[in-house]
Amino acid sequence: MSQLATTIALGLAVLLSIALNSITHSGATIGSLLVCVSLAVSRLPLGRALAIALLAVAGLIVAGGISGAPVQDLTLVLSVCLIFLVTYAGKQRKAARAAEAREAVLAERARIAREIHDILAHSLSAQLVHLEGAKLLLRAERTAEALDRVTHARDLAKSGLEEAGRAVSALREDPPELPVALRSLAENFESITHRPCTLRISGPQRRLPPETELAMLRTAQEALTNVRRHAPGSPAEVELDFGPAWCDLRVINPSSWTEPPEKGSPRTEPPETGAYQTGSSQSGSPETGSPEMGSSPTGSPAMGSSPTGASRTGSPETGSPGTGSTRGGYGLVGMRERAELLGGTLSAGERDGVFLVHLRVPA
Repeated sequence: MSQLATTIALGLAVLLSIALNSITHSGATIGSLLVCVSLAVSRLPLGRALAIALLAVAGLIVAGGISGAPVQDLTLVLSVCLIFLVTYAGKQRKAARAAEAREAVLAERARIAREIHDILAHSLSAQLVHLEGAKLLLRAERTAEALDRVTHARDLAKSGLEEAGRAVSALREDPPELPVALRSLAENFESITHRPCTLRISGPQRRLPPETELAMLRTAQEALTNVRRHAPGSPAEVELDFGPAWCDLRVINPSSWTEPPEKGSPRTEPPETGAYQTGSSQSGSPETGSPEMGSSPTGSPAMGSSPTGASRTGSPETGSPGTGSTRGGYGLVGMRERAELLGGTLSAGERDGVFLVHLRVPA
């Protein structure tokens, strides 16, 4: 039934109820009148429902004037107004809950998309860099180095699949508490680098919203990965402070430990998920010593590149991507985006001889 037909039917039902009530003065006619008004509010747009309610009020006033019992009909008028307001308030609450549910679904979809993007996009782009390097090395008949690049690409594919599996598992299960997850990251750092990674937790520990815990865990993972890549051999410290209104995460490593590789020597550690650079505009890497791959003829890194071979013309302090960066879903930019989505802040840079990544989010 169309809205117009529904409006006409309810209007006729209201008039019939008022006419019967003027004759019988029974509770059944009053009840049918109130039900018609309630149906109009719940089934029709506000304008049409208001027209039905005004028709009921006008009909009751006219019927009271004709029958000579205005007091009784005034009570019915107030009842009609009350039913209208109560039903309309319930309708608004229901609409608000539906809107909140839709927003929650959209937010969850965006979160899942961001997780899968951060995992797969980095893994695939880093594999592409290694395979491109292997192709150029094979052209130069440097088979051993090309095989090493292919091995790195295979390891990246394996780690990408593992990360995707962990992400899917986290969606199906309740993730571990944040201190437990951070302790696992610290142990993993120590097992890979054979350097200490100290975890300090202060304040009353408690569970945070899932999206907050995930952002803090990803930030710690990102920062520790960058310590391994850009400060090889350096120890690290992870501090988690539970405050009454804010929760602070700090990842610290001594900046004096940065050790650039020797000229022309390949870097044996492959890029890992969460590194600063995941897709750069360079066609290769200075690690191979080939001019086609972005290095000088002497095998040293090209002008403007970092010791690790990634273009970093942007500022780590601000998280702005370098000119060679084609993606901003990970690295400092990705960490800052996560913080801003939660109403928090992220800063990163050298301070008093250490490199500090500081994430602050509402608790």
